[in-house]
Amino acid sequence: MILLAALESVVGTYALPQYLPPNPFNWLFIRLAIVQVSLWAIWAVFIYPFFFSPFLDLPHPKGGLPLFGHGAAMFNKPPGKDFLNMMTSVPNDGLIHFRGFFYRDRLLLTDPKALAEVLVTKTYDFEKPSRVRAFLRTVLGDGLIIVEGDEHKFQRKHIMPVFSFRHIKDLYPIFWDKATALTQSLATEIAESPIYSSNEKAKVTGDVEVNHWANKVTMDIIGLAGLGREFNALKNSDDKLIQNYEEILEPTSEKVLFFTLNILMGRSFVRLLPWKVNERMRITTSTLRDVCRQLVRDKRDLIKMKGAEQIDLLSILIKSNNFSDDQLVDQLLTFLAAGHETTSSAFTWTTHMLATHTDIQTRLRAEIHKHVPSASSSNTADLVTILESLPLLNAVCNETLRLYPTVPVTIRDSIRPTSILGHPIPAHTQILLCPWATNRSTTLWGPNAAEFVPERWIDYDAEKGVRPEDGRPNNHGGSQSNYSNLTFLHGPRSCIGQGFAKAELRALVAAFVGCYEWGMADPD
Repeated sequence: MILLAALESVVGTYALPQYLPPNPFNWLFIRLAIVQVSLWAIWAVFIYPFFFSPFLDLPHPKGGLPLFGHGAAMFNKPPGKDFLNMMTSVPNDGLIHFRGFFYRDRLLLTDPKALAEVLVTKTYDFEKPSRVRAFLRTVLGDGLIIVEGDEHKFQRKHIMPVFSFRHIKDLYPIFWDKATALTQSLATEIAESPIYSSNEKAKVTGDVEVNHWANKVTMDIIGLAGLGREFNALKNSDDKLIQNYEEILEPTSEKVLFFTLNILMGRSFVRLLPWKVNERMRITTSTLRDVCRQLVRDKRDLIKMKGAEQIDLLSILIKSNNFSDDQLVDQLLTFLAAGHETTSSAFTWTTHMLATHTDIQTRLRAEIHKHVPSASSSNTADLVTILESLPLLNAVCNETLRLYPTVPVTIRDSIRPTSILGHPIPAHTQILLCPWATNRSTTLWGPNAAEFVPERWIDYDAEKGVRPEDGRPNNHGGSQSNYSNLTFLHGPRSCIGQGFAKAELRALVAAFVGCYEWGMADPD
């Protein structure tokens, strides 16, 4: 538009000089630019969405705010609630059309067939929004989460073996050792500020912020299992890598505003603002990359000295000889981001659900005590087999992951003209996948979809008197389609570390439930 206004100004300056004031180019350019932008805004906001959009025939929700449409649905709490309301209140065949800010077209996928097309059969027709990737790239580099196309295919192909069950099985002792360390750290905190029950004086209790400790233990686990580095976060680590990483993710109001502006306005715009956060972010990310680069060099030297003894993920990637040092730094940062906050959140939600469902907590504790070595035991030879096979433990973990997916909403942009369920999709159309809503859909999960029912993940015959604890764990939760559960997505864009995350969560929950009985500090 600006270029067209400049061209028109040049033509006008030479064609009609007698009708123009001094400095005719500037006079014309300013006015023509305002006209061009105004006409484009009228077309884009008030005409195209309501009269020419290719999605006018699709079902859509009622209401919406002037100019904002249903754009606020992305930011309302809990994330995904508004999209679940759309799924349940708007009759549809897999696609719901709604308008976002300034009436921009958005599509919400609700049907397994539509999800399969976007996630599997046509996955490379859709990419994460460019502004999101541009911002995340400043922190994570070009890791597996960020890259697209052929580079993504290459990275996934060569990283996938690292997360095979054979390797994850070797990491279980690390998961269990750190889970045990967590229970010991909690015991120390409770002992320092004990609360004695009036009825049971010998019983010592205490108030504990579980999420605080969940962040620490998962950081320790990803440090050892992912990077081969002992962070000692459970013991107030002063590790430089952790300090810089936590500074970047510190949830201050200024940081939230910074992240939001980067997504809405773009990294190139925010970088120009005279804002101290910009400089601090530059210094912190640069330091973080330097620390990680040195870690890769040290790890290479260690592998040369000790050969094949190293079992952490970074060592396996180095030994594959498929990545340069800079690429390994990118993957290392990706491991930190994807392998830390995700499991921390899942573990916190699991303790919350068990605190509010004490009957399930009691049954799970009985299962743990019956089959799992105590947290203080060194006999962990069969730990993998035991934890993988316990019906209620796996059911509780799977049900929590279903109800509280770490990424409740994710977005894809079509990068070329394509189609979903036979409906034409122009390039640059934004597609929303909502794990939070899909995982709670009554169409896919039945009338109790929003309830915490771990038994749905266990195959047992109640009519024959078989208890859930005596059944066998399943991987479908009673749903009819794999696409009913989007916690880890599916296809080439599915979470490559889901096996790692589930194994880590099993170990943490088993150790925690085996050692403690708990409820909500504030029952209300």
